[in-house]
Amino acid sequence: MTTLLFIVRRFFSMLVTLFGVSVIIFVVLRLLPGNAVTAAMGVSVALLTKAQVTALDHYYGVGQPALQQYFDWLHSTLTGNLGVSLAFRESVSTLIGSALPVTLELAFFAMLFGVVLGVGFGMIGALHPGRWQDDLGQGVSVLGLAIPSFIIGTVIVTFLATVFHYFPSSLGFVSFFSNPWLNFQQILFPALTLSLGVGAAIMRTTRGAVLEISNLNFARTALGKGVSRRAFVWRHLFLNSLTAVVTMSGIQLGYLLGGTVIVEQVFILPGMGRLLISSINNRDFPVVQSVTLIFAAGFVIVNILVDLFYTLIDPRMRER
Repeated sequence: MTTLLFIVRRFFSMLVTLFGVSVIIFVVLRLLPGNAVTAAMGVSVALLTKAQVTALDHYYGVGQPALQQYFDWLHSTLTGNLGVSLAFRESVSTLIGSALPVTLELAFFAMLFGVVLGVGFGMIGALHPGRWQDDLGQGVSVLGLAIPSFIIGTVIVTFLATVFHYFPSSLGFVSFFSNPWLNFQQILFPALTLSLGVGAAIMRTTRGAVLEISNLNFARTALGKGVSRRAFVWRHLFLNSLTAVVTMSGIQLGYLLGGTVIVEQVFILPGMGRLLISSINNRDFPVVQSVTLIFAAGFVIVNILVDLFYTLIDPRMRER
């Protein structure tokens, strides 16, 4: 019953958050100079008569009062109709349906590489504090946190293209089911680019949590009782630090869904990020609003799943 009430409470909290996001993105888009008409017509809009501009405003749906536009869009979204793209002349649902799998695949591999990198270096550094293993991990984390992902991606693309004449994305993106090997090559380097920042944050969290737990009384007692080194590391240190690691991993995964925007642009991946950037440039309001809402919903859902996962790894959470 407690878990059910928690889920219901978080569900309504998610609805409130998404409503706030929808209001903010709607207002911000309307504050930008220009609209769908000026984006479509360019400088030629100055040659149109007032009647023609009014007709185009009505056609693109930007001539109505802002409040009416918002509630019309909100009603359509709640009924499953995301509208039609003003720039691509396609259903927004169709555009998102083709772009979302690319972003999810990229986020999955980036998260996988980041967790392996972060937990691995974090555990090694915590078990060898002050030694070269710890210094190596700390150095990698500093680079991962200090260098923006778009710079890392640009360096990788430039190096591969100029030295090895290798850039898989130039062949056009293919799905995993169409060509698994080419798809893996196209996803690998963008995922590695994103995983450095993710892994750096997880590494520092893992290292700090393991070092803190290793100084607690129960950990010292376990060593005094003759627990094997392997059991001590994994059962006493790692499992008890898992809550902090899961928390940071959830935060990074939430940010990762939106952080793919620039990396997809650098590596020419037709994901949600590239769709969002092109839609912003074209003042394609229906696409921008829908993509932003999906990013926000993904972040909130990930946080809810992390909170639920706590009950599996920490028995104390089930007693609350």
